[in-house]
Amino acid sequence: MKWLFYLVLAAMIAGGWMVYSKSGEETKALQARVDVLENAGLDENDELPKLKSTIDTKSNEKLFSGILLAFLTAGLVGMVVVVDLLPMLAHKATHSVYDSGEKVDNDADAMHAARSKVAQGDYEGAIESFREAAKADPLNRLPWVEIAKIQREQLEDPAAAIQTIRYALESQEWEVNNAAYFLFRLAELYDEDAGDRTSAATMLNQVIEQFPETRHSANARHKLHEWGLI
Repeated sequence: MKWLFYLVLAAMIAGGWMVYSKSGEETKALQARVDVLENAGLDENDELPKLKSTIDTKSNEKLFSGILLAFLTAGLVGMVVVVDLLPMLAHKATHSVYDSGEKVDNDADAMHAARSKVAQGDYEGAIESFREAAKADPLNRLPWVEIAKIQREQLEDPAAAIQTIRYALESQEWEVNNAAYFLFRLAELYDEDAGDRTSAATMLNQVIEQFPETRHSANARHKLHEWGLI
């Protein structure tokens, strides 16, 4: 049905451009007639004012029609790009990251179910769904981040959030950005929720030791400097 709508709209726009093109030919023909009359010295001919008025009217109509058709054409192209082309490219890009489309679909379904449960206030159910998403996509940190967020904010259990992030950090060989993220998250939880700045500083020092000469190390040093620990 969507493509039928696109075809009908495209046909209407194409027809509009055809009419637009013909209107230009009519205007040229009228202008040619005006030139003939003026060259013949018939400036006082009653036909001339009418012809010139008609040319002005048609020129204005053509200008308006051109603007309208340009907007319609751009709208159709934009609609196809946003509604169909971009999602298709994103879908293909996602498939290129994972081994199979089934894995991507399972992960997306689990994340969607989890977010729906959060919206319904079913936080325990949401945590289980996020755990399923983590199993479907072990190298995606987002499910663990969402679980810790629920435990900290909705369930008011920062200790559980700390255990979740620790488990996530130790369960995989994470790439640098993800590993550093988890360590910074632990530092935040220890400092702001557990009131344990010593453990928070240990996490930041771990960042410095594991990822020297990186922006993560620099950020960790900056935080420790703010706390007066270096």
